[in-house]
Amino acid sequence: MEKVILDTDYAEISHNPEFKLGKIVWKRKTSTEEYQYAFITLLEYAKTHQTDNFLSDIRNQSVVSPENRKWFEEEMLPKAIEAGLKRAGVVFDGNVFKKYYINMIIKVSNKFGLPLKMFSSEDEAKEWFKSQE
Repeated sequence: MEKVILDTDYAEISHNPEFKLGKIVWKRKTSTEEYQYAFITLLEYAKTHQTDNFLSDIRNQSVVSPENRKWFEEEMLPKAIEAGLKRAGVVFDGNVFKKYYINMIIKVSNKFGLPLKMFSSEDEAKEWFKSQE
């Protein structure tokens, strides 16, 4: 059963032990502080709860700033992998700007050997996570 870790006006952060899944559902454009706080909150939780999989639903998130993307790539991704992250997914709606952002993240995750895939629904992502066990 999914446990909500944090629910704010900008993101809902949850963990599903069945799928060993940490998830962030973005609700709106975020400030740098909000963006980073969401990831840090999930990372802290993952240190004590097995989190092999990560899913970010960015359908309601606006374009991520280059600074935040760089922070995610250089700070968050290595820490998440160190904490046990094995694979990641993104649910998105096909927006060209978001696709550019995701492709940049995919390139970096490939350097770390972290599989990262795009999905049109959470269910698709969960099926993939389950198939990777």
